[in-house]
Amino acid sequence: MPQQYDADVAIVGYGPTGLLGALTLATKGASVVAFERDKDIYARARAVTVNDWTMRIFQELGIDERIEKVIETQRALRWVTYDGHEVMRVEHPPSTLGTRNTKPRFYNIYQPTMEAELRRCGEELDRLDVRYGAEVVGVEQDADGVTITSRDRETGAETTTRARYAIAADGGSSATRKMLGIPMHGDTVETLWIVIDCKVKRWWPDRDLLTFWTDKDRPVVDIALSAGNHRWEIPLKPGETEADFPTSAEVWPLLEALGVTSDDVEIHQHAFYRHHVRGAETWRQGRIFLAGDAAHLMPPWAGAGMQSGMRDAHNLGWKLARVLRGELGTEWLDTYEAERRPNVAFFTGLAVGLGRVIKQEATPEELEAMNAVPENTVTPFEPPLVAPPVLDAGWLRGEIGDASIVGRMLPQPIAGDTVGMMGRLDTLLPDGFVLLGADVDPATLLTPDQKAEWDALGARYVAVRPRDAYTRGPDELVDLEGVLLAWFARYGVQAVAVRPDKFVAAADKTGLAVPTLN
Repeated sequence: MPQQYDADVAIVGYGPTGLLGALTLATKGASVVAFERDKDIYARARAVTVNDWTMRIFQELGIDERIEKVIETQRALRWVTYDGHEVMRVEHPPSTLGTRNTKPRFYNIYQPTMEAELRRCGEELDRLDVRYGAEVVGVEQDADGVTITSRDRETGAETTTRARYAIAADGGSSATRKMLGIPMHGDTVETLWIVIDCKVKRWWPDRDLLTFWTDKDRPVVDIALSAGNHRWEIPLKPGETEADFPTSAEVWPLLEALGVTSDDVEIHQHAFYRHHVRGAETWRQGRIFLAGDAAHLMPPWAGAGMQSGMRDAHNLGWKLARVLRGELGTEWLDTYEAERRPNVAFFTGLAVGLGRVIKQEATPEELEAMNAVPENTVTPFEPPLVAPPVLDAGWLRGEIGDASIVGRMLPQPIAGDTVGMMGRLDTLLPDGFVLLGADVDPATLLTPDQKAEWDALGARYVAVRPRDAYTRGPDELVDLEGVLLAWFARYGVQAVAVRPDKFVAAADKTGLAVPTLN
């Protein structure tokens, strides 16, 4: 008897991770039902930044210009002592993933505002059904699908929903993860931090610098948020508790100690939290996947917690959508954790290291290492916090490292096509797997067996011509800024195979055969 499904994918939790997963899947043709226990967006700003990698995902979904209207460019990062000594600074270079190098690398956000715009984007998708006020109280799965039991928080009525797959994006205390019996490993730092969100009343010098005030006893995060908001994050000292700060009146002395007065800001709200370094033992159980905080928790110092969850959801979403359409085999779903876990581990380690700087725990040798420029690098060096994204593992072929193009995200300059259209590269590239050749048809570099394998994935073959040459066929692009051809030359390659998420999967230098699924 044929299975009856209410949706292709059920998503538990409709915060940033669940939202991004729902948007990715629904945009790519899957039917989605999302369960969110709260009807309103969480009012407190948690995440404070997004970067060009996340914005490129938004671009793929056709919503980047809408999001850009509710976020603002971030100027730079600095670590400063209270006596004015600058310990470290990271200038933000222009994005290599943008347009004519005019796109920023980092943006400040006000999370409730950005989430609201993402929700509005979801409301426009017919294949997305969001059930607010529905708390998931049961999750069961079998060989063919997942059954979700949800309870209406107002009426108490219970409903069962049948889906082919499910994604648990219900946060660090994930009830779904607990129902699945998946343990979390790691630690929670005991120090309690107070987060003070304010409305700006007047500008002050260098407000647009994200400043970490380094101090052993009272380090402070001082960051401009978008839409006229500003935040300070301050650790409580031993003996201080939440009860000592019941209202804004008790919070003000913390800001006044930093030279911030009621002439500068109005306190909007304050909250308390602890830092976590924790990860789920596995991110998948059968047809159910963990994503975002349900799978991993990291300190905030690298600005990567929320973004890592959104990247989880996108990585899983584009693969799952193609599996559901029959374009990829189910074995592709095993690459989700294989690719995302190392990236999350990298940003977690980076966050822990930066936390040592702000708390003045880093040794002089550690500080020097953070600022040291490696010798003999092929790639122009940029500090890890701002470097373009790289995949360290997963569906890739060939060596990964500084001298290799494999695993790197394709730059996105302005390009042209054979009929004179000009635009950002991603808008002109075919959707799906694409092989790009440097002034050569990449198909001519493949053996018949290799081409048959790429054809089975629906790959397209595109020659990239220099701007001073004629195009010769329909599947060609013109590198109007010279960025792509220079990038190929830097790594000594003639052709690359690019995944749907714009990461390079293979190159002719180490073999253009389709990567294997381990």
